[in-house]
Amino acid sequence: MATPSRKTSTPTPLPSKRPPPRDPSSEVPSKRRTSAPPAPPLPSSGPFVEGSIVRIAMENFLTYDICEVCPGPHLNMIIGANGTGKSSIVCAICLGLAGKPAFMGRADKVGFFVKRGCSKGMVEIELFRTSGNLVITREIDVAKNQSFWFINKKSTTQKVVEEQVAALNIQVSNLCQFLPQVEYENVRQEYEEVKLARDRVKDEVRKLKEGQIPMTRRIEEIETQRHNLESQIKVKATDIKETSQKCKQKQDVIERKDKHIEELQQALIVKQNEEHDRQRRISNTRKMIEDLQNELKSTENCVNLQPQIDAITNDLRRVQDEKELCESEIIDKHKERETLEKEKKSVNDQIVQFDNLMNQKEDKLRQRYRDTYDAVLWLRNNRDKFKQRVYEPIMLTINMKDNRNAKYIENHIPSNDLRAFVFESQEDMEVFLKEVRDNKKLRVNAVIAPKSSYADRAPSRSLNELKQYGFFSYLRELFDAPAPVMSYLCSQYHIHEVPVGTERTRERIERVIQETRLKQIYTAEEKYVVKTSFYSNKVISSNTSLKVAQFLTVTVDLEQRRHLEEHLKEINRKLRAVESGLIALRETNKHLEHKDNELRQKKKELLERKNKKRQLEQKISSKLGSLKLMEQDTCNLEEEERKASTKIKEINVQKAKLVTELTNLIKSCTSLHIQKVNLVLQNTTVISEKNKLESDYMAISSQLRLTEQHFIELDESRQRLLQKCKELMKRARQVCNLSAEQTVPQEYQTQVPTIPNGHNSSPPMAFQDLPNTLDEIDALLTEERSRASCFTGLNPTVVEEYTKREEEIEQLTQELKIKKVELDKYRENISQVKERWLNPLKELVEKINEKFSNFFSSMQCAGEVDLHTENEEDYDKYGIRIRVKFRSSTQLHELTPHHQSGGERSVSTMLYLMALQELNRCPFRVVDEINQGMDPINERRVFEMVVNTACKENTSQYFFITPKLLQNLPYSEKMTVLFVYNGPHMLEPNRWNLKAFLRRRRRITFTQPSQ
Repeated sequence: MATPSRKTSTPTPLPSKRPPPRDPSSEVPSKRRTSAPPAPPLPSSGPFVEGSIVRIAMENFLTYDICEVCPGPHLNMIIGANGTGKSSIVCAICLGLAGKPAFMGRADKVGFFVKRGCSKGMVEIELFRTSGNLVITREIDVAKNQSFWFINKKSTTQKVVEEQVAALNIQVSNLCQFLPQVEYENVRQEYEEVKLARDRVKDEVRKLKEGQIPMTRRIEEIETQRHNLESQIKVKATDIKETSQKCKQKQDVIERKDKHIEELQQALIVKQNEEHDRQRRISNTRKMIEDLQNELKSTENCVNLQPQIDAITNDLRRVQDEKELCESEIIDKHKERETLEKEKKSVNDQIVQFDNLMNQKEDKLRQRYRDTYDAVLWLRNNRDKFKQRVYEPIMLTINMKDNRNAKYIENHIPSNDLRAFVFESQEDMEVFLKEVRDNKKLRVNAVIAPKSSYADRAPSRSLNELKQYGFFSYLRELFDAPAPVMSYLCSQYHIHEVPVGTERTRERIERVIQETRLKQIYTAEEKYVVKTSFYSNKVISSNTSLKVAQFLTVTVDLEQRRHLEEHLKEINRKLRAVESGLIALRETNKHLEHKDNELRQKKKELLERKNKKRQLEQKISSKLGSLKLMEQDTCNLEEEERKASTKIKEINVQKAKLVTELTNLIKSCTSLHIQKVNLVLQNTTVISEKNKLESDYMAISSQLRLTEQHFIELDESRQRLLQKCKELMKRARQVCNLSAEQTVPQEYQTQVPTIPNGHNSSPPMAFQDLPNTLDEIDALLTEERSRASCFTGLNPTVVEEYTKREEEIEQLTQELKIKKVELDKYRENISQVKERWLNPLKELVEKINEKFSNFFSSMQCAGEVDLHTENEEDYDKYGIRIRVKFRSSTQLHELTPHHQSGGERSVSTMLYLMALQELNRCPFRVVDEINQGMDPINERRVFEMVVNTACKENTSQYFFITPKLLQNLPYSEKMTVLFVYNGPHMLEPNRWNLKAFLRRRRRITFTQPSQ
């Protein structure tokens, strides 16, 4: 049963005149042609883009017990009344994707997001990925304020989750992608307040501490009040428990009385049934005795039945002898069948051995020529596509008579033809090559056998003539192959004309070449090719060593395999004959069994007729004895009924007294319950007020800590600056040869600050009379040195001091030159980096400005976006400036919290986010209640733009949260509308059936007009 706080969300069609929108989550992803967007689209395999949210599951999260949401790939509009839990879905997205709790503005600890009263909560987000969806699960432990992370049901760490989320370009902390309800109105105002807070830090700390005092006192008062109420509630609970116990005792006594009455009534019914049953049995017994007596009278005197019994006994013995003979024959047949089965198994094993040898050849083909092997498998499954027979690669169809001769065949036939398929028809070969080469992209070879057979052609010279040279065979006689394959090899490689010799042939090779005039010759380990020069008519021969055979070394005796198959067929034929004989013998045995049963039944009937009279007399005597016993066992039913009625009346009087006492106890218990409920309500109100005060106190304490920290940082900065000033003053005194008691001359002191920020930009008065350039300073130094040389009688200390100062000036001049060179390099690097960074940034801002201006123009307003900074070198001061104009009579003004209204700021923010939709690619965007401050006209315009922009192909997923909508708004088929309901009777998500709900609604709609 659903709890009162349970919530669920169900995607349902909008109640408008348009057709109900499809559920995009049920669509099969398909490829669609789209025009190229301004920015490269996110990876997509259908409606969902890489990183989009496919499913959101929550358990014990905020106000949800259990809920599962399946958003669509485009615009998702989440609608529901205030407080139903729309923003809870936004919180689930943020926390489920490793977002910080403080970003939502609700609480700074993740444990506060678990439903009150639960120890654990869970959020699960399923993100779309083309390589397989990514399921991120976050389990929250309230007691430890700790999260446990899982990716695809496997435990992991938060860092790994953050890396996975970042890899999908998801930034929940980026307000341009994730704009929660709390942040929208306060971001700019918070920025302005922070700047002013620096001057009021100490005063705020004091005010915050003073503000906590009355709040702390009020919390203590409420806590005391809560303790008193809880004490009273405990007292009432104890009284209720005692009263309930008394009620339970009374109810138990009443139930025992009811049970006693039921037992008395049941005992009376049992006695009545027993008496009726006795009378019925007496009547039945008398009738049975009468029937047995009649049957005894009608029974004739038994004739002599013994001769008939003896004849049947003889027939029965003869049938049993025939039956034993039949069963013996059946056993013999079984033995014969077992012998044949063993022989069949042996033959099958031998065939399997031959097949294993063939598999070895196929394994070699697969390891060396994988494409050819895949083509063989395809051919075996698709032989029906060919008109004539197609032969597998030649190396599989060739069977060597002696595997020692395999080297001659492999050296004579190239490997390309050894792995070639042989066709008898050109048309079949074209079908094969189109399917295997073109469609499957396999590298295979195919040849056509000659129309006229070459397989049986005789060699030009008899083998007997060549035996004198050591030749023992032609190549054709060394192996077996199908006729078309053999015909192709004879036609192409003349294997019927190439003899094979021995070592003896090699020893007299020159004679062989001169006398036989053979073009190709094989000896034991070499191959000779003989050619005759066209011009000189000289005989030229070349020899090569034979390579070791690789593929044809496995020999399969096909003739022996054929004999084994014929033998297997003969064994199967014998097995069928034996099985037929067994069936016939079983039928005969079944017939004899039937005849045996008939004879036994006849013998049994004759024996029963012989003993029937004696049995009838015994039955009559037994029944008369039973009848006498039943007539003696009598019962007085009227007396038993009177006793039972008297006992039931006494028990009912006691029961009425107990019911009166129970009613008074129930009234007392009800009164106590009402008092307890009132106390609980008061306690709940007090706890609610306390929780609110504690929450405010925590917020103020947090703010106080931050303010104190800020104050400490400012004070530390002041101390550092003070120390630096002291060091500089000490150094200045050393340069001017001033003691600690002497003061700095007035002409070297800094002027009084005149700039509002407290800094002085004017140099000391003594330096104002000096030249402004190095050349002028050098000239002045030369002049002063000349003047100094005119002085006589100088103090040696002064000269030494002067020399020391001159060396310091020289050293500082060199350092100045080095620093200038380094400064120029730094400026050049900064200029290059700035150019690489600033130009693309300006182009991006210009595109955003173009989209932003177009959106404002469609609303008869004006707006622009630019990159703003007061000084181009202050890179940390760069920012986006938004200027808008909502009335034709005004100028463009910067978007601030003070100049525009709340609705105008909402419109501007929404249009800026839409301008980023097609330029700044991210998997999804979330906007929470952005339309609350808009007037109906702007809300309608903005809604239409959101629908048109977010429902385009290959755009980011969009979540638009709102508590209300205007009527007759335009909708798109690609939208998904999610209504959020809550209440005590909500169904579990796995029990909710949208299609069944729609069918019921249609039936109600159709039946209402007729009623």
